[in-house]
Parts: sequence; structure tokens; C-alpha cells
Amino acid sequence: MISDTLLSLVRCPDCHGVLAGARDSLVCRGCGRPYHSPSSDYLDLRPRVEFAEQTKYLDESLHADARHERVSPPLLGSKIRNDMLRAFLAPEPHDLVVDLGCGSGRALLWNRDWGSTTVGIDISPFFSADARRDVDLLIGDLRKLPFADATFTKAFSLDVLEHLSPDALRAMLAEASRVLAPGGALFVYTHVRKNAPIAAGLRWINALARQLERWGLIDMRQERLRKSDHLNPLRDIPELEQVARDAGFRIDRIRYYTPIVGGFVENIMMRMAERAMAKRAAARHGGDPDTDAHAQAIREARTDAKERIAKSPTTYATLRTLSLAMKLDLLLFGRIRSGPFFALLVKD
Repeated sequence: MISDTLLSLVRCPDCHGVLAGARDSLVCRGCGRPYHSPSSDYLDLRPRVEFAEQTKYLDESLHADARHERVSPPLLGSKIRNDMLRAFLAPEPHDLVVDLGCGSGRALLWNRDWGSTTVGIDISPFFSADARRDVDLLIGDLRKLPFADATFTKAFSLDVLEHLSPDALRAMLAEASRVLAPGGALFVYTHVRKNAPIAAGLRWINALARQLERWGLIDMRQERLRKSDHLNPLRDIPELEQVARDAGFRIDRIRYYTPIVGGFVENIMMRMAERAMAKRAAARHGGDPDTDAHAQAIREARTDAKERIAKSPTTYATLRTLSLAMKLDLLLFGRIRSGPFFALLVKD
């Protein structure tokens, strides 16, 4: 949605001038640049000059499974991330919060009980229907944010930093620091390349997944396509600390997340269930889930799964139980410095 509050917060990404005019046709009072948004549900405030480095998430093929179209309750890995977001960032009603790289907008929908003023920004327009209706959204580049200095008190970015090059990461963190007020906090979930020895367990699970795929029991094509955009700019935690300092942040809290239990649940159990549902969906259309019907079959499988979660208390309870089991990874390995991590960065 485009609320009056959002219109009061946004600025020209090029000169940070105030924007005036109608929702679908804003003009910068500073440089005179016009902005025309293609939808009444979100603003398009990308910078005038496009960066050479662009994410593959602008490609529709990465969204062929339509996971962005409908938001289900946070479960499995999504619940782990969202629970840590709530615990670390803990926004209050007086806070202004921005989701940097909001994707479908689901995290903002899940956390409406914060009572905070929230904004979601992403480089691609694959927002869910619910977010378009209920959340302030805009398209923009995280390296040139369309907000004034010190606009927000809190920010978060989930599964975004690994998609950036080292230069883009530094630019994104510098912009995040600029739009946060002094003492503001940025919560991130991402990973570094250096893993602890316990990550061998996850490598074993991934090897098992590849074998199961060869046997036709799971399908990892869409996941590989998504991960093909990973640039993994951070080598280790000391480099994270240095990059954060350079952007004006200090690491206030950090918790590591090596998903051994979670890897088995999501990469094996859930993929096998999804594959079975995709085969049934392809059979209904008289197609082959391995060829031309693949995208449609995966789309139907995800839609069916979300319908089942919404309508079946038993399915929902089972997934909640598996989500709880996945928290063992945090309890057992959360203090072991490894690749994936949750961190709260505070602006000095």
C-alpha cells in the first residue's frame, strides 16, 4: 500500500530531496526528477542511474514457484529467523522500522503486532497480495535508499547480504547506517564463508539430498537457481566486524546457526513432500514434472501446501513441532562460531 506516512518518509534517492505530487506521479523538489509508479500498491523509487551489478532476483524464473504470492504463518526455517528477529530487534510502537530487502513482505505481515510504523523496500516487485494491501512498500536499491538521513530507529535484513558483492555490501551497510538515527539498530541474518567443523553434518545432509535427487525422490532445481545468486562477500566473522565498523556499526549481539536438524527437515523431509505433491499436480495436467510442467507443478504443490496449512490443524501442528525441533540447532550450536549467524548491529 502507499500510505500518507510513507509519502512523508520517502525522498529522492539521487539528491534526497522532498517528493511532492500524486501517489503515481511524484516529482523531486530538489532536482526536478519525476517518479512514475507502475502500481497503486507500491512506489517505484529506484535511482536514475542503474547499478551495473544487479541481482538475479529480478528474473521471473526465480519466482516461478510463486512462493511470494501468498503468505503462510512462519514455520520451519522462517520461524527460526522470525523468532530471532523479534528477540534481537524487539521494536516498540514508537519505532520506525524498515525491512531492507523485504521480498514478498511476509516478515512485515508476521510482525504487525509490533505496532510500529514499518516500510518494506526491495529491488524487485514480487510482493505478496497481502503485503500490497496492508504494508507500505516500495521498489528501490539498497545502495541508494530513498530516505533522508536518520529516518528510522530500527531496520532488518534477512537473507540479503549473501547476494551482494563486497563493494555492494559496503554500500548497502553505509546506506543503512545513514538512514538510521544515532543508536539505531540493524538486525541481519546471513552467513560467512568460513564454517565450523560441525558444518560437516550439513554437508552430509546436502550430499544425501543430491543422491535422493538422482533417485528422483526430491527436486532441488529451484533451490539451486535461487542460490546461484549468492556472492558470499564475507570471509569470516572478523571481516564482518571490520565491515560493520567501517559503516559506523558495532556488533551488539550475535548468535550462530548451523542448521543440522533444520537441514534434514527442510532439505530432505520437506523436499520429499514437495516432490510428491508436484508429481500429483503434474499428473492432473497429464504432464511430466521433470519437463515442461515443472514450473506449474511446483507452483501447484506450493499452493496446495499453503492451503493445507491454512485448513488442516494437524498439518499446522506437525510443522510447528518440526519448527520447535529445529530450534535444537540454536540450543546446541548457537555459541559455536560458524557460517550462518544472526547479528544485531548498533549505530554508534
